[in-house]
Amino acid sequence: MSQIKYLLLISRQGKIRLMKWFIPLSSKEKSKIINELTQTILARKPKMCNILDYSDYKVVYRRYASLYFIVGITPDVDNELLTLELIHRYVETLDSYFGNVCELDIIFNFTKAYDILNEMIMCDGSLAESSKRNILQTMATMDSMDDHDKLDRVLS
Repeated sequence: MSQIKYLLLISRQGKIRLMKWFIPLSSKEKSKIINELTQTILARKPKMCNILDYSDYKVVYRRYASLYFIVGITPDVDNELLTLELIHRYVETLDSYFGNVCELDIIFNFTKAYDILNEMIMCDGSLAESSKRNILQTMATMDSMDDHDKLDRVLS
């Protein structure tokens, strides 16, 4: 699998809903990437290819409902379809966790969306876990720990 540079979730209106950077970039560079990719991808027709060259790397994206999932990857990738599959697995996992995920789930529960992403991809941009079942089990464990902490605060 290729090294992932970043993952962006952008609405059809061009609003950032989630972003995760796996390489160090300045705020100016991040803004430039976000602005250029948002304009480029939102202007593309639905039947166009979901893979494009951008700067010195490749961009793979896919639209689900009102969100675009955009991933920047190293140019020496063996198979861009693996990145499309990673996007799909992330969406499936979000869907299972939230029960038919929508943009509002991401907006109001962005920490959980980040937690799921952090279970899938390591901080260096490489794949950590591809099993939806394992990720959901970890999320359930984290949720039960949160519930236990909340109960302790109420009782004390």
